[in-house]
Amino acid sequence: MLPTSPSDGGFGSLLKNRPFLALWTAQVLSQVADKIFFVFLIALLVNYQPPPGLENSARSALMFAITLPAILFGSAAGIFVDRFDKRQILVGCNLLRGLLILAMPLLPKAFVVLLVIGFLESVLTQFFAPAEQAAIPLLVPRQGLMSANALFTTTLMGSLIVGFAIGEPLLTLAKDFTTTLIGLLVGRFAIGEPLLTLANVEGSFGQALLVGGLYLVGAAIFYYLPLHKTGADPHVVQAHPWSDFKAGLAYLRKDRLVSSAMVQLTILYSVFAALTVLAIDLVKEIGLKSTQFGFLLAAAGVGMVFGAAVLGHWGDRFHHKPLPLIGFLVMAAGLTGFVFTTHLWVGLSLSALLGVGASMVGIPMQTLIQRQTPESMRGKVFGFQNNVVNIALSVPLAIAGPLTDAVGLRLVLFGMSAIVSLGGVWAWRSTRRVLQDVI
Repeated sequence: MLPTSPSDGGFGSLLKNRPFLALWTAQVLSQVADKIFFVFLIALLVNYQPPPGLENSARSALMFAITLPAILFGSAAGIFVDRFDKRQILVGCNLLRGLLILAMPLLPKAFVVLLVIGFLESVLTQFFAPAEQAAIPLLVPRQGLMSANALFTTTLMGSLIVGFAIGEPLLTLAKDFTTTLIGLLVGRFAIGEPLLTLANVEGSFGQALLVGGLYLVGAAIFYYLPLHKTGADPHVVQAHPWSDFKAGLAYLRKDRLVSSAMVQLTILYSVFAALTVLAIDLVKEIGLKSTQFGFLLAAAGVGMVFGAAVLGHWGDRFHHKPLPLIGFLVMAAGLTGFVFTTHLWVGLSLSALLGVGASMVGIPMQTLIQRQTPESMRGKVFGFQNNVVNIALSVPLAIAGPLTDAVGLRLVLFGMSAIVSLGGVWAWRSTRRVLQDVI
């Protein structure tokens, strides 16, 4: 399945790999659909009225419904991915997500329906994510994994920025277009008012068609991927899920490289989760309004895209460099710099620097996990990774605000900088003898 010829390295050789190009294209569509779907859910809160007295809690309840499956089903989804055909999982998840969204205009406009839709979509995403990660090493040669992960990171950040930016305008356009089109059909062909009422419920039919259509197109592309089950061990297939779970934990305890990579990714995601909370106070320090905190996060995203592009194109030149250690120290320097700056351009530059440092940690560590983990264990490992990432995202969100109120923003930033530095040095020292030979 993998090309046997040497890879030229960089994005150019990846884009000549048609199976990977198809996987990447479907990933872009799915990621954009994820972001627009989130905007769609928030917009629907106006029409899906929550129970009396819970109006102010509706958005939090919806966010909780979307986040909960990641904690409950992350590891179980990874076990499932190892047992079944990854192509069928990718196709099935996108197909079900698309059909679920297309059915929304026909369902009752009750807040509980919105919660259930958000919950089910998130459950399917938990199965989709590890299958997608596990598919990359099956389509890309070992020497191209750094570039592949860099490209996926670039498009992930791009979809985050583009999806949220164009989500609302696209949904409005889809709503207006559908309203106009069905109105013309009803008037010209005398189809009848019931069709207009059924198909154009507050314009949501067109919006559902837009989001669901992106998932369905992604499913069609995934269907033609050359991903098939490759000689799995029958004892693994017949094992009980609990045995699979214990096998995954045992593997992580045994392989220090993979477990160390997960620790480093946990530190990385924790920093960025905390930054989303601290950004509201940080932007006030550099002369922006609290509502403009998105500029700071966008700058970090730009820095991450830049770092990913450099690693993706020239990653082979950094083969024996301690990229994760350098990345953590760069992030620590950026966090420390925030303590002393009050200028807008300096603050945005520091945020971009954080993004560059994050790419130097995240991309090599994700590549390491893919290279080091046997195919039969990838689903379990990526399932555990999803759990770890979601916990890493949730805990800082809960404690960063109260901690800032208690000890102050500058002390929190100093503490984060120290944790990042120490964590990076510890992770590097614990694996440096063998890490350079792997990444």
